Amino acid sequence: MTAQPARPERSSPEAASVIDVSPFKPSLVKAVFRDVTPMHVSRSAAWAAASVTRTVLTEIIDGARRAAAAEARKKLIPGDLLSAIDRNVELEVGAKWYDHSPTFQGLTGVLYDAEGVIVPSRKRSRSRKPSAVVGAHRFEAGVKKLLRSQGATAVPAMVRDLDGIASVFLTDLARDAAMVVREGGVKRFGTVTLVMSDEPAPPPFLKDSLQAPSARRGDGRTIGRDDILAATTIQLFGGNLRQRAFTEAREATQNTSAG
Repeated sequence: MTAQPARPERSSPEAASVIDVSPFKPSLVKAVFRDVTPMHVSRSAAWAAASVTRTVLTEIIDGARRAAAAEARKKLIPGDLLSAIDRNVELEVGAKWYDHSPTFQGLTGVLYDAEGVIVPSRKRSRSRKPSAVVGAHRFEAGVKKLLRSQGATAVPAMVRDLDGIASVFLTDLARDAAMVVREGGVKRFGTVTLVMSDEPAPPPFLKDSLQAPSARRGDGRTIGRDDILAATTIQLFGGNLRQRAFTEAREATQNTSAG
């Protein structure tokens, strides 16, 4: 009886290191992008978008853990999310979710009419087309995996909010990346860098490609990794979080092909 040949490994060490970067699968990322744009999304762009989303959620969870620890709690609650955002303005992302979550009621302001009567909030749309809010449940598995990787647990309401923030943030990232491709670069936001008052300005990053539309690489039908990084400059303030998102996204895409 002849010996059976050894089965090839499913993934190389390099691929495994990329897979470990984010709990949000490229297939999920591409599904979100398809809701926003018909443009093709390269593999490296999908990994970059997943990595940036992971970086943002990890920072939010870390801030929430510190808030919970201050009250001698281990399980995260929505109040910890509010504390994390209150302590670090860089974490105020996915703002469209705030109108749909009880956690953020009252934080977006109360509207009054000319006679001083409160204007009721807009009802949720029942559009058949998937949106960042309707599709937020798609991120539940990834959020729970991320919480476990950080040694954290959270009540269902907190998981729901992290779901929503991740969904809205990634949807906004997709829209901005598509805009970068259409316009050939960052025209509206690329020359502005916002920093916290108590920290030094970060060094220029991708300066040429962000400020000069002619420097953008690739065709006008494909969203690439650098388009995701450019969109990240729009979504995130120019502080530590954005720099970390850049670094981790680059590491996540070192061993992925462009296709």
